[in-house]
Amino acid sequence: MAHPYKELRVSNDAAHHAEELRQRMADDGYLFLKGLQDADHLWALRRDMLTVMQQGGWILAGTDPMDGLADVSRQCTEGDMEYTDVYHEVYKLESFHRAAHWPEVIDLMEKVVGGPVLAHPQKVARLWFPKFTQHTTPVHQDFVHFQGNFQTYTCWAPVGNCPVELGGLAVLPGSHKVGKVLDHRFSLGAGWLRLDTDDFSADWHTTDYEVGDTLIFPALTVHQALPNVTEDRLRVSLDNRYQSLDATIADHVLTPHLDGFGGLTWEDVYRNWESDELKYYWQDTGTPVIERDAAYFDKGFEEAVELAKGGDEGALLHLRRIARRDPTSDYAATAREVIGAE
Repeated sequence: MAHPYKELRVSNDAAHHAEELRQRMADDGYLFLKGLQDADHLWALRRDMLTVMQQGGWILAGTDPMDGLADVSRQCTEGDMEYTDVYHEVYKLESFHRAAHWPEVIDLMEKVVGGPVLAHPQKVARLWFPKFTQHTTPVHQDFVHFQGNFQTYTCWAPVGNCPVELGGLAVLPGSHKVGKVLDHRFSLGAGWLRLDTDDFSADWHTTDYEVGDTLIFPALTVHQALPNVTEDRLRVSLDNRYQSLDATIADHVLTPHLDGFGGLTWEDVYRNWESDELKYYWQDTGTPVIERDAAYFDKGFEEAVELAKGGDEGALLHLRRIARRDPTSDYAATAREVIGAE
């Protein structure tokens, strides 16, 4: 299907040439490789993940989970407790965590980094409902969320085919050359922080992704998710990160994703695994750990509070979520003051 965006530059021709890969990353702020990851492995992973989602009520009962046909009445997203209830069950899958360590991915990332890499323990799945476009991941840089160092690379891949209408990622080529973290503001969309789109050109690059396709970019590249405008299909993708073993890593990405929603621990994640191979694999790497900087979230929260006082519905929804999911926190206390007795 034709789409209004420019096509991503394909770098399969450079896949075995580390210097050329690094040069293209320096020039464009991303690498896109067709079919990098094993399609059979991804289809098997898709069945694992969507079967769990069907058991959680997100996929229509009686349908093949591989089709990803959503029960639209169950719409939820990161920040909702009902999202976490199902997401954490997906997160416990050994096959999901193993995907970040597939040799074709590690081999390519070592070429990009120029040496041994650490796959972040905090793997991330993105599970997005249709017809829920106000919660689409906004324009942003990944550093505000994952931190550590600017040469942390996101490796994004759909678990299945992902045409533009299903909501894949779009990147702004060359945007990493700004060399710094830009000013992010509050957003209702996933991640809760966004850049002002008026500050950027319309030169967005994306594609109709096919299973196995992989998009890689550093922490300062400006990017966004496109909205899932399908009638009834969930978008499922892998969102993993890699860095040099010697580079600093932020402490919060050593914990399970969304662990603050329900107290998920690594022991919870590992409980039914068949192998011990990947359990706590990062603890003996010697990678230097630094403390997460909460300033980005704090600034977004303060903006949400001011917007909510003015009646902004998105900000009010954000504060309601905070008050519900973490009722004993200082954030929740402030949120309750604003939203009153709701």
